[in-house]
Amino acid sequence: MAAYLSKSTEQDKKISPALGLHEYAEASHGDAGDAVVKGSSLEYFEEAEEIVGLINSIPNVAGDLIPMEMALERFTFIVDKYQEQPHLIDPHLESILEQLLKMARDTTYPPKVMHLAFKFLYLVTKMRGYKVIVRQLPHEVADLEPVLEMLTNQNPEDHETWETRYILLLWLSIIVLIPFDMSRLDSNIRMESGEYRKPIMDRILDVAKIYIGVFDTAREAAAFLISKFLTRPDVQKQHLPAFLDWALVTLTQANPPVVLKTLVSLKLETSKNTLLRKLAIKLVQRIGLTFLKTRLASWRYQRGSRSLAENLQVGGQGPVAKETVAMKDEEDEDDYDVPDEIEEVIEQVLRGLKDRDTIVRWSAAKGVGRVTCRLPRELADQVVEEVLDCFSLQEADEAWHGGCLALAELGRRGLLLPSRLPKGTMRSACTLHTPDMGCC
Repeated sequence: MAAYLSKSTEQDKKISPALGLHEYAEASHGDAGDAVVKGSSLEYFEEAEEIVGLINSIPNVAGDLIPMEMALERFTFIVDKYQEQPHLIDPHLESILEQLLKMARDTTYPPKVMHLAFKFLYLVTKMRGYKVIVRQLPHEVADLEPVLEMLTNQNPEDHETWETRYILLLWLSIIVLIPFDMSRLDSNIRMESGEYRKPIMDRILDVAKIYIGVFDTAREAAAFLISKFLTRPDVQKQHLPAFLDWALVTLTQANPPVVLKTLVSLKLETSKNTLLRKLAIKLVQRIGLTFLKTRLASWRYQRGSRSLAENLQVGGQGPVAKETVAMKDEEDEDDYDVPDEIEEVIEQVLRGLKDRDTIVRWSAAKGVGRVTCRLPRELADQVVEEVLDCFSLQEADEAWHGGCLALAELGRRGLLLPSRLPKGTMRSACTLHTPDMGCC
């Protein structure tokens, strides 16, 4: 043991403190000898001076493509180095943000300087996390008009400057939390057209609505801004109902077939991210529901009365089970309008029953129940048959478990008719035995 401690001490002495790295890990393997496994962890933000130099060089390199790309690449390399230990930048974070924001707000510089400064700021935000950066941004009343004006002047279709719009939206999300009534901040300035400037609340919502519909990362910042802004008591009272109406109208104008086709083309079921696969299944089933009318299947199994008093009143005899399958004459099965896209939706949901993670299979099982509940009886019976096919000796254990979850969901919703119960019961009972027993 003494020899081990002595050897460890010697390794510590070989580490250069100037490198800012702590590299050592020892493991003893008995008579086989000692094996040294090296790991590394950063101890401090060692490139602080270089970062300051790169920021100060922004006005000089912003107009020249090659030097600008070299500075941006070097800044990216340094920031990526601390992705696993972002807290090391905290002692320098305030000064870095102050430099970048001062440069971005300086109107004497050309727009390229502002955009490059915001690119640097985005990289810092990506490394440290937007929740930490937002709290460090200045959020005085005097900051509201300038930031809103800068954001309004941006071009949402310019894909080269999306970092600028992203940071400005995040910045505005902390400014709108100022503890003053927004109506008091209206300047009532007459514009060149002769009209008065719109109120601050309307202008913020207008710009947020624009960026909530874009296809870049600024959309996430816009959603964050809206969530913060609409929770203000004064804004909530005046604008929340109108915003919800606007959101509902926007959603109803969406094109579900295009969304479904795009979602399927992404092949998210092959992703290694469990949460992503689960959300993909949820989105597919929600899209599928938009193709079908909001109605309960008239053919679903309906349990009879379980009231003892009502049963005793039937002819003076014992309890009578009134289990029926409700078939309402007024609802014609031919009225169902089932588009072709439903086939793709059902295929995706059934595929989710065989996913390797239980949480995805469970979500898929619920999707099977939701979609089947709106189908005509003939199509729903085909879905039940597909679920029963999961109980095959050629299928993996995950498919058997997903089939059980789907049968349970179908039974809970009354979609597993008595004619299917014997086969469904037999298949689900087979899961209690090993496949080698030849139960199914």
